[in-house]
Amino acid sequence: MRYLLYRLRRLAIVLAAVTFVTFLLVNVLPGDVAYEMAGMDSSEEEVQEIREELGLDRPVVIRYFEWVGGVFVGDWGTSFISSEDVWHAVTDRFPVSFELMLLAQILALAMAIPAGMASAFRPNGRADRIIGALAFASVSMPSFMTAILLIFVFALGLGWLPATGYEPLSSGLWANLKPMILPALSLALVEWTILMRTLRVEMISVLQENYIALARAKGMSNLRILWVHALRPSSFSMITLLGLQVARLLGGTIIIEQIFGIPGVGRLLIHAVYTRDFVVIQGCVTFFALAFVTANFLVDIAYAWLDPRVRTRGSHG
Repeated sequence: MRYLLYRLRRLAIVLAAVTFVTFLLVNVLPGDVAYEMAGMDSSEEEVQEIREELGLDRPVVIRYFEWVGGVFVGDWGTSFISSEDVWHAVTDRFPVSFELMLLAQILALAMAIPAGMASAFRPNGRADRIIGALAFASVSMPSFMTAILLIFVFALGLGWLPATGYEPLSSGLWANLKPMILPALSLALVEWTILMRTLRVEMISVLQENYIALARAKGMSNLRILWVHALRPSSFSMITLLGLQVARLLGGTIIIEQIFGIPGVGRLLIHAVYTRDFVVIQGCVTFFALAFVTANFLVDIAYAWLDPRVRTRGSHG
């Protein structure tokens, strides 16, 4: 419990810093939402009246603490443009973004774990060189470029998968997954290389341990040694990277959702930036930050479960 409280305190500080800096940056964006709402032909008095009604004429720090007070009671504000409650707008779209990130992470792990184990089993062998070349090619392209190529091949060329759209899970499992495969694969093809290289380095070291030599002397198969005895102690750094990848996946979904027309939080954020809807921007970024620190907290718990020494160091720290 001491270790968990220690981690919670640190994550709370990170969340407070992110929300405060975001609030300051949002308020220095070019443009004025009051002009957007009033129209181009409005007078200065009408614009000023809207600014006073929205509270934009007050100091930034005061507005920030008022916003924080509202967050603690469940009031994230109301959209300047659509008058929609920000909390409901974000939470209604978050399951779509979460599904995209989850599928991307599953695909990345499904590619990274077997590839990392195959590369570590015989370093610098033929399999290791082929996998390394594929990983280098994957990480060389950003996710949006990969998305365009996947659309060109599998949607326009072969016609196997749709290029845009989204279907809720209530329409059926395959109907839901079919339009999500290409977006998730676009993100996974960038993320799997980092996981694979990390697992490869750790597993090469683990395979030199004495207990691995003992397992081989007992006649255990190479597959059993890799999966049962070598994978768990080799996965510490990879699990840490899973938490860090949440930030990249959150950033990646913003572009990918726009390309594939997926109605997630990322697309909501881009629309809010275009319309200068500051309250929605702040709500989306805060929700992203909350998801990031939550994911890192879960990674800390998993890390402490895998290695009890972490709990001891954390509680003493």
